[in-house]
Amino acid sequence: MLKELKTFQAVARFGTISRAAERLGLTQSAVSAQIQRLEAALGFPVFDRQGRNVVLNAAGGHTLARAGALIEQFEALRQPGAAQAAVTLRIGAIASIQAAGLPEAVVRLRGAYPTLRLKVVPGVSLALMGRVDAGELDAAVMIRPNFALPRDLAWRPLWSEPFLLAVPAGETSRDWRRLLRERPFLRYDRASFGGRVVAQFLEDEGIDVQDVVEMDEIAGLVRMVALGLGVALVPRCPPYVPLPEGARAVSLGSVAPRREIGIVERVRHGQTPLVKTFAEALRESRRPGAGRHQAVE
Repeated sequence: MLKELKTFQAVARFGTISRAAERLGLTQSAVSAQIQRLEAALGFPVFDRQGRNVVLNAAGGHTLARAGALIEQFEALRQPGAAQAAVTLRIGAIASIQAAGLPEAVVRLRGAYPTLRLKVVPGVSLALMGRVDAGELDAAVMIRPNFALPRDLAWRPLWSEPFLLAVPAGETSRDWRRLLRERPFLRYDRASFGGRVVAQFLEDEGIDVQDVVEMDEIAGLVRMVALGLGVALVPRCPPYVPLPEGARAVSLGSVAPRREIGIVERVRHGQTPLVKTFAEALRESRRPGAGRHQAVE
C-alpha cells in the first residue's frame, strides 16, 4: 500500500487526478486505479468527486495525516543504521533487582543495543505483574507467585534465592528454630510474594513467632536486625548479603525456603528479542564470581 499512499498524497496536493498523474509520470487511469485500491483497502472513500476535481473529505483528511507519518517511517528504514534506531524497553523491577543485577544487565544490554532507552518502573511483584498484563510494561523482573499466571502471561525463569536467618552480631546461638521462637521477629510483608514464602515456611515448620515489625522493604529489615531489634528471614541475595556490620547470617540448612526470581511478559509482544537478551544479561550478572558472598553459619 505504500505506492498507493504516495499517490494519494499527490492527488490531495494537486487537486486533480490529471495533475497528479502528470507529476508522478503515470497515466490517469493508473492513478485512479491506485486510489480505488486504497479506498477498497480502507473501507471508505477519501475523496469527494466534483467533476474533474477531487476534494478530500473528513475521513480523507485524517488518513492523509497518518499516511505522511507511515511514509516517513518507511523512508527512515532505508537510511544507513536504521536497524539501530532508538527503541524504548519498559521494564518493571522489584527493589533488590534494581539495586543489584539490573545495573550490570543494563550495561551489557546497551552494549548489544547502543541506542536503547530503558524505562525502569519500581514496584512489588503483584503490582508489576498487573501492569505487564495491562500492556503498560513490556516485562517485569519479580518473584514468582504461588498461583498460576494469567494465560496471556509467560514466565521466564532466572534463578532462585534461598532464605537465611539474619540475627544481631552479638547473638551467639546457631539454633535457628529457637531464635525464631524466642526473639522478636521482623517479618517480610505477607502481602508480597516473598513474604508468602516466609509465612508458608513458618507454618510448615510449626513455628510461632513474635511479630514486632512487618514491612516489604528488606533493606529496612536487615538494618533493624543490625541495630539489635530482632531477627528476620531474608533472601540470600545482593544487595542484602553480605549483611551489614552488626548482623550475621544463620543457615536454615536443607529446609531453607527459596524465592524464585524471573521475568513475566505477555505471551506475544513486540519486544520479545530485547527481553530475551535482557534476561541473559541478568543471568550473567549473577554467575559465580560476579558478586561477593558472606559465610552463613
